[in-house]
Amino acid sequence: MADLAGWRERADAALQRALPDPQTSPQRLHAAMRHAVLLGGKRMRPLLVYAAGSVFGASLDTLDAPAVAVELIHAYSLVHDDLPAMDDDALRRGQPTVHVAFDEATAILAGDALQSLAFDVLAHAPVDAAICVGLIRTLAIASGSAGMCGGQALDLAATGNGTSLSVDELETLHSLKTGALIRAAVRMGALCGGATQNERIRLDRYATALGLAFQVRDDILDIEGDSATLGKTAGKDVAQDKATFPALIGLDASRARLEELRDTMTEALAPFGARADALTALGRMAIERDR
Repeated sequence: MADLAGWRERADAALQRALPDPQTSPQRLHAAMRHAVLLGGKRMRPLLVYAAGSVFGASLDTLDAPAVAVELIHAYSLVHDDLPAMDDDALRRGQPTVHVAFDEATAILAGDALQSLAFDVLAHAPVDAAICVGLIRTLAIASGSAGMCGGQALDLAATGNGTSLSVDELETLHSLKTGALIRAAVRMGALCGGATQNERIRLDRYATALGLAFQVRDDILDIEGDSATLGKTAGKDVAQDKATFPALIGLDASRARLEELRDTMTEALAPFGARADALTALGRMAIERDR
């Protein structure tokens, strides 16, 4: 099976190269961008790019750009999500959030700059022009109102009245807020590898289940985890009366839903055999993780 640890190190090194030098002006902004990106993290989305691309034999050099770009978008979203106007969180990855470590204005600008940098990185990807455009379009759609930003808007609208949504509405919310970037990561890896339409449909099914499983597990950990292990403030979902799976269906049913999603991922990946071992491992990590 592919070396997930090696891919994680490769993604970290590529992110280091992509980010601005902290010694260049404006230093404070560049320091905030690096604070947002380089303080750890699971690197789930870059790993999915590498894992999906490896199913079809795509080179790592080709996959670096989309791996970096999707993580920069993810990092920007966390910077903005932590702001007082959104989730108002002071802890991320065991460190002060960007607006706490710097200030709110710098955090907003850092998020904006990370988003712009993501598309600059993709524009310079060493791929054919048609694939490059496809990568940019995939990430743009996943990041906007039809994806991550739309999901965040739905989440904010439900905050304070966590049981107002149906389970179907909650799954739609998270398919946008969390799932859109996860699907984009898998799609971009597959695009770089030249996957067929039928292969892309199967990977979409896997990625949709993975994105939902990731969020269900996140909701469970907010109840059962502790801040030291999670690296972020535990119990905030309950305190803010946010829409979560445990709030709507309970912990036991949430765990059962995770097992259903595991089965969906297994079925979707079955035709790829051992080539999809890394994707299988990442699905297992999403379900079994403790942070």
